[in-house]
Amino acid sequence: MRFTDIFVRRPVLASVVSLLILVMGLRSLVTLPTLQYPRTQNAVVTVTTSYFGADPATVAGFVTTPLENAIAQANGIDYLTSTSQVGTSTITANLRLNYDSGKALTEISTKIDSVLNQLPSAVQRPVITVKIGQTTDAMYIGFNSDILTSSQVTDYLIRVVQPRLQSVPGVQTAELIGGKTFALRAWLDPVKLAAYGLTASELSAALQGNDYIAGLGSTKGEMVQVTLTAATSMHSLEEFRNLVVKQVSGANVKLRDVANVTLGSEDYESSVAFNGKKAVYIGILVAPNANLLDVVKGVKDAYPDILKSLPQGLNSEIVYDTTEFVNSSIDEVVHTLIEAILIVTGVVFMFLGSWRSVVIPIVAIPLSLVGTFTILLALGFSINLLTLLALVLAIGLVVDDAIIVVENVNRHLADGLKPFDAALQAARELAGPIIAMTIVLIAVYVPIGFQGGLTGALFVEFAFTLAGSVTVSAIIALTLSPVSCALVLKAPQAGQETLETKIVAFIDAKMDWVKERYHRLLERSLHFVPVTLTFGGLVLLSIFWLYSNSKNELAPNEDQGVVFAQSTSAPNATLKQKLFYGDQVYQTFAKHPEMTSSFQIVTPGLIFGGVVLTPADKRKMSAEQLQQALQQELASSVPGQRLVTFQPQPLPGSNGLPIQFVVQSTDTFDKMNDISREFLSKALATGNFMFLDTDLKIDQPQMSLVIDREKTAQLGLRMLDVGGALTTGLSGGYTQYFGLDGRSYKVIPQMAQQFRLNPDQILNYYIKTADGSSVPLSTVAKFQTMVVPESLNHFQQINSFTISGVAAPGVIAGEALATLKEVAAQTLPASYTIDYAGALRQFVQESSGFAVTFGFALIIIFLALAAQFESFRDPLIILVSVPMSIAGALVFIMLGFGGASINIYTQVGLVTLMGLISKHGILIVEFANEQQHSGKTKYEAIIEATSIRLRPILMTTAAMVLGVLPLIMATGAGAASRYNMGLVIASGLSIGTLFTLFVLPAVYLVLAADHSKHVEAATDAETEARARAQTSHA
Repeated sequence: MRFTDIFVRRPVLASVVSLLILVMGLRSLVTLPTLQYPRTQNAVVTVTTSYFGADPATVAGFVTTPLENAIAQANGIDYLTSTSQVGTSTITANLRLNYDSGKALTEISTKIDSVLNQLPSAVQRPVITVKIGQTTDAMYIGFNSDILTSSQVTDYLIRVVQPRLQSVPGVQTAELIGGKTFALRAWLDPVKLAAYGLTASELSAALQGNDYIAGLGSTKGEMVQVTLTAATSMHSLEEFRNLVVKQVSGANVKLRDVANVTLGSEDYESSVAFNGKKAVYIGILVAPNANLLDVVKGVKDAYPDILKSLPQGLNSEIVYDTTEFVNSSIDEVVHTLIEAILIVTGVVFMFLGSWRSVVIPIVAIPLSLVGTFTILLALGFSINLLTLLALVLAIGLVVDDAIIVVENVNRHLADGLKPFDAALQAARELAGPIIAMTIVLIAVYVPIGFQGGLTGALFVEFAFTLAGSVTVSAIIALTLSPVSCALVLKAPQAGQETLETKIVAFIDAKMDWVKERYHRLLERSLHFVPVTLTFGGLVLLSIFWLYSNSKNELAPNEDQGVVFAQSTSAPNATLKQKLFYGDQVYQTFAKHPEMTSSFQIVTPGLIFGGVVLTPADKRKMSAEQLQQALQQELASSVPGQRLVTFQPQPLPGSNGLPIQFVVQSTDTFDKMNDISREFLSKALATGNFMFLDTDLKIDQPQMSLVIDREKTAQLGLRMLDVGGALTTGLSGGYTQYFGLDGRSYKVIPQMAQQFRLNPDQILNYYIKTADGSSVPLSTVAKFQTMVVPESLNHFQQINSFTISGVAAPGVIAGEALATLKEVAAQTLPASYTIDYAGALRQFVQESSGFAVTFGFALIIIFLALAAQFESFRDPLIILVSVPMSIAGALVFIMLGFGGASINIYTQVGLVTLMGLISKHGILIVEFANEQQHSGKTKYEAIIEATSIRLRPILMTTAAMVLGVLPLIMATGAGAASRYNMGLVIASGLSIGTLFTLFVLPAVYLVLAADHSKHVEAATDAETEARARAQTSHA
């Protein structure tokens, strides 16, 4: 008795197994978290160090280089970049995917501490920040007011709103963007300073010396202790204004006498706007292990209370919410799932014609899908776009096993068996093939899950969802489906005609016609086996040509409902000029009815903005079309700006422009600048790029102060005296903090703007000599004009420049990369090397992994089949179907059908296709071997097996192909990725099945073992043994 007999004979047991699968699955469904993508930990550690007033070269040499040398020694870093700008060093360590960020952060911090003593004394302590998980904010909330100043808005947000948002579970940070934090500004008057014989550095020392926060402790009596305080610090503007900074002839010189003391802002070089109005944003960054949708929902739940508590005149609006795209994408996939179930139901009915036969495989679909949720929960997975996509594909898979069972039972019923006996016999015959097919499919999907890099991290849940669904499907097919057949199906009654029997008879007649035509064609093709095998060989060889000539990219662009714009202004542009250009960008945005809102962020080095669009079904232009239109409009309407528009990356883990091509060299930046310009010119001349720019620009006007050291020596001046006085007066660095209403703010002494409009004014500043007298700076120094880089950049600690941009319409990542490599070969000296950052780095890293995964999956399938069939020949015959289907899919990809390309979705689809098409070969070879064991020749066996299995093969193929039609016809959020995978499955399975039905039988005749000889030998031996026994008995 086979194990399947137990369930056929005990229907309650079979029902209990299925009910357990259902109950546990439903319980798991309500417990599973919902995310956009599987959890990945993309951690970025940023080290920002301020050296107020220092030029890029000084920052690079004295701050960036020692810090990045130390940081590079930490483990887990994928690549290290640094930028040295005026007054600031920024070092970014991009960690390897899923590396322990806590461990890396600790190690980086320790390395930084070890070199702090090497930094100049005026350098501020490095600030280390880390972003884990999604490195971009999940949503932005804007605040603006026509009454309150930006500093007042910022202060309210820091005190009230920010703490409220950070208390929402799952919020990693609620970061202020464009905030104007209060600072006590002492705007110095150099003329008054000189009149009182004061220098800026002396005033700075007076501020620090007369504002001291003292912690005195307390008295300790026998019975009582009293806490002590001292009024050594200042807490109001008036106290600072009245601070005595010097005594002249017995009279007190107060700070108010030489400076205008106000409560201003730390920063006057940046600005943020929302819909053209000044604003302050709060960006919500989700914690790495938190549920994106739950966190954003929590923020939205808290938002109404925040709105109610806002002071009069302060307005707020949610500017951008990434979960709108996520929710829309999930809704689209769920709709696709429902459509696929309905389509598969119709397909099954078309082939079987009986609702009794249809209900059995249809019941298997929800049971298998729901049961898969239990496996997802056990593995710690989530419901996300990729697991839902896997469930859509699984519909065609899980229905296959049940279809095969029903079809086989119907065949035995037609042969005259009773339903119970037919179910027993069918289950016994199919137990082996179903187990083999399940093992093969699991063997296909598991290697996807173990692939490294981004593909492995994202598709591990996809792979195990499919593997889990086919496992549950196999259990149902071997337990519930045979029982259902025994109870539901009926043997055909002679002479009894109903609508159902008429439909069944009609479908059977058509299938018999198809089987007969196929039988004839197959017999003809088997008379020309060498020709058929040659054709199969040519198809196999074509795979390499088709793949290498297909367009390739990391992932297709998705319409996420937002278009970004980024520009760099002239290096000497002021904030006022940048705001003027920012307003022009907003006016261009506002002309388009697709816009719901826009935002702009202006910083010293960059203008960044974006336009949030109406839902895709409510606008005429897609995000890509609008991006191209805006690129042309902005280029003409905003002259003098290097503007580029782009869309957010379709996959997590990378930010910025899609093309970031890095060139490294030990040459000087002056020489690299010439190479950079030539490279940029040649790359743009190819026409493959909408926009390209380099981050190496030696166009920053700089006035270098040349000091006469002989004169300074004669006057008893030290470089420390000259540099210190100028640094304090001009750099904008803070001297200390002061307390106000329970918060601390910076104290920043700086020359008032009207006294630093041009270099000549600075030369009129007075410095104090050794004898206490003051002389103008022009006595010992003069300015020299030069042009220097805006920033000095390193990549992996080596001098570098990065070519960043956006490909032209119709040009995808693979073509853009090939073009840049070709230009590099023509332009770069031999000592120069290339590397990649951002999305382009992901693309390069992931491109090399597919061949390994595909080969690994092929080996695993082969070994699994060899173990199942106890043969190394049969797996080779079965796997003949694989190149047939792969070539069929690649034809459509190479032709760019509907924008298809080689990307991680089509690559995973190709691997999935390998398992799907192998099922056909398993069914044919298994039944052919059985036919041989019954005494038929190889030729007779393969003809009989293909005839018997033709109907279920066509049925399962139609179910799978038509089941993925909703993916191919997808619209809305996430449609591009669904289309690419659906196209691969549908085209590959259709063409592969057609070829397999003719090529595989020919290969079977050549490679399969001749089991009939063994059967004859066994029969002869058995006859001889019986004869001997009879003779002996006689």
